[in-house]
Amino acid sequence: MIRGFAPLRLRRLSRFRSRSLLLLALTATLAALLPLLIFGGSASAGPQALPAADPTSPPPAPHHQAAPAAAMEPAAPTLPRDGWTATASDHETARGDHSPARALDADPDTMWHSKWTAPTTALPHSITIDMKKTVVVSALVYQPRATGINGRVGEYAIHLSADGDAWGAAVATGTLADDNTVKTLSFAPKGARYIRLTATTEAGSRGPWTSAGEINLLGDPGTTASVVDLPRDGWTATASDHETARGNHSPARALDADPDTMWHSKWTPTATTLPHSITIDMKTARPVSALSYEPRRTGINGRIGAYTVTTSTNGTTFSTPVASGTWKDDDMLKGATFTRTVTARYVRLTATTEAGRRGPWSSAAEIRVSGPADPAAHGMWGKVTGFPLVPVATAVLPNNKMLAWSAYGVDRFGGSNGYTQTAIMDLATGRVTQRRVDNTGHDMFCPGIAVLEDSRVLVTGGSNAKRASIYDPATDAWTSTADMNVARGYQAMTLLSTGDAFVLGGSWSGGNDGKGGEVWSSANGTWRKLSGVPVATTMTADPRGPYRADNHQWLHATSMGRVLHLGPSKQINWISTSGNGSITAAGTRADSPDAMNGNAVAYDIGKLLTLGGATAYENVKATRRAYTVDLNGGGTPVSSRTGDMAYARAFGNSVVMPDGKVAVFGGQSYPVPFSDATSAMTPEIWDPATGRFTRMASMAVPRNYHSVANLLPDGRIFSGGGGLCGACATNHADGAIFTPPYLLNADGTEKTRPVISGGVPAHAANGEKLAVTTDSEVTSFALVRAGAATHSTDNDQRRVPLTFRQTGTGAYEVTVPADPGVALPGTYFLFALNAQGVPSKATMLNLH
Repeated sequence: MIRGFAPLRLRRLSRFRSRSLLLLALTATLAALLPLLIFGGSASAGPQALPAADPTSPPPAPHHQAAPAAAMEPAAPTLPRDGWTATASDHETARGDHSPARALDADPDTMWHSKWTAPTTALPHSITIDMKKTVVVSALVYQPRATGINGRVGEYAIHLSADGDAWGAAVATGTLADDNTVKTLSFAPKGARYIRLTATTEAGSRGPWTSAGEINLLGDPGTTASVVDLPRDGWTATASDHETARGNHSPARALDADPDTMWHSKWTPTATTLPHSITIDMKTARPVSALSYEPRRTGINGRIGAYTVTTSTNGTTFSTPVASGTWKDDDMLKGATFTRTVTARYVRLTATTEAGRRGPWSSAAEIRVSGPADPAAHGMWGKVTGFPLVPVATAVLPNNKMLAWSAYGVDRFGGSNGYTQTAIMDLATGRVTQRRVDNTGHDMFCPGIAVLEDSRVLVTGGSNAKRASIYDPATDAWTSTADMNVARGYQAMTLLSTGDAFVLGGSWSGGNDGKGGEVWSSANGTWRKLSGVPVATTMTADPRGPYRADNHQWLHATSMGRVLHLGPSKQINWISTSGNGSITAAGTRADSPDAMNGNAVAYDIGKLLTLGGATAYENVKATRRAYTVDLNGGGTPVSSRTGDMAYARAFGNSVVMPDGKVAVFGGQSYPVPFSDATSAMTPEIWDPATGRFTRMASMAVPRNYHSVANLLPDGRIFSGGGGLCGACATNHADGAIFTPPYLLNADGTEKTRPVISGGVPAHAANGEKLAVTTDSEVTSFALVRAGAATHSTDNDQRRVPLTFRQTGTGAYEVTVPADPGVALPGTYFLFALNAQGVPSKATMLNLH
């Protein structure tokens, strides 16, 4: 009801004696009060939005340290709006000046608003900003109206254009939370002059309106997207000047793959004044679209501040700058995205200031040039999809949807609030919807997760440390199950071959001692403590003790209810869950140290890959190392070091693909929660046939602490999230879908896939033979278990290659493993692959 309306109605009741006259009066009153709906009154139409955390009031005390200072400012600069103009599909004029220019006037108390006086203009509504020149832009910052709630953007799309006529596909779509916080809508950095925000729904479904208090744009974030570093074999470099008297600091040092050497401008006996330039000769002309700059490792003098990048085909005539900006005065890797892809042989970086204003110097440890990624070799990223929350935890559902959740808040956590913000992404349409879950009394931040035999999702502990909740995708409903015996947060879980669920560790919440194992019964929904499975021998040697040492454990369920604990501690253990349980040492992971915030994934039957991590939870160097762990010999698992990743990673995520390769996304070389510094922006794919990692197309958005990754039923991979630190700049309430190379031609079109045309039942038993038909010949079948990810851990995913025999043209008898310790109960994607390694879209199969 509109504020003040009830008293007004009571005053007028005495004036009307007929019901019809009263109705007419009410109608007139509503019309007169319509501006109240727009300018600060409560909404009377449409469903009410769930209460959101009030950003003006103090949030509950957090469980974590404050976000680092660097996380409070966006990596990308806010672009100056001088001279910009804006147009809109429509705007209100009769009730005030609500023109699109109001979104650029630096006054949050004014606003652009769509036309609401009769006749109201229907959704969608759009606002287009003309920056007057082409610049690299990476995000739109949307500030809702300062007073009132109507017109907040709900579902949206962002388009870019060079000329205002050709717009192309959306670079970002998504759904915003219905609150008054400022939202950053990220996308892959790209050169553009025009940017258009289109609202297709109103966040609270209150009416056909759209509004914006202010709109800002962010420039080049210093990271490059959808590119790959070009090989530097045979390249040479020259410079405007370089130091020789105090060592070899020639420009060749910036190409020698040794970050401990450097090019440095001349400083003795008299320093050469700025500007300084270094020119790369790639020997042949090729498409280039970005440059990366690594500052010197030792010392700080000569870090480049303001810069330009120009290109040339002949080494004599150089273009107008294809990139320009100012890099921060720190030792982080920098990037410069070109306003357009150009074909060039020479690339010149010119420094016009020293970042700290310490002197007239310039230096560079390494310089790399990147070109557009080849989809057939490096994969391809789709648009960035905005979520109404930071997806800290995700689970892929059997109905082609993905469940995501954060904490009590959409962008923050802390306390024990008894409710959780959740979202569902429809993988067919890309649409994201939001719901707050109150009925279970459970703040599910930092939980353990296990996908159950019947495809329900069991979520335990976290901020409400003893609670346990279950989501049922068949009914789209959350219910409570029995509380755990031990309060936990940051614990690990796995489903067992028996259909029960096992949990271990979790000293982040509920105290920091005695987080031994317990088992949830699928038969009666109760918990049984395992007195014979203490947590002590599974912990890392983290300097903060159990609070960090028993977190995010790597658990792999095997036959007869047993579990292999294979990390992140260097110690491996066999765990029995029968009776009171038992734990037995099983050696170490070869020469691996502890690897907290690394991860493990089962890529074949009894074979796992572990990768990344660090010796402590935070503030230490991460590792590039990867190991295989083989359980098939019986007894003690055999661990071996495989090829190293190109990038050290902690807080990354790994995903097994239907062909047995493993993709890894995100992470930091020096893990710091809520920071985007030292981000690994280039995914890699590991091939078990060679033991080597191959770099893929770079990401648009860092994915670090509180990020996730999941294999999807169509063989693509979702990567998203990161942050959840309240009023910080490192909240990433979004995600993007990566298409691996096995699905793509060189021009980016999709390869012809085999199609599973029949013979796959909704449910099957272990040992069952399936009569599967396909539309074309295939050479392998694989089951991949649907994953549930949080905090770099996904103990649910595993790949199970299947034995089969061909029974006719496009007809196969496919055998499900008889041992439920090999093919655990639960939801699986069944893929068929052809001789070229191209997978079909999966058919869903439930094993029970």
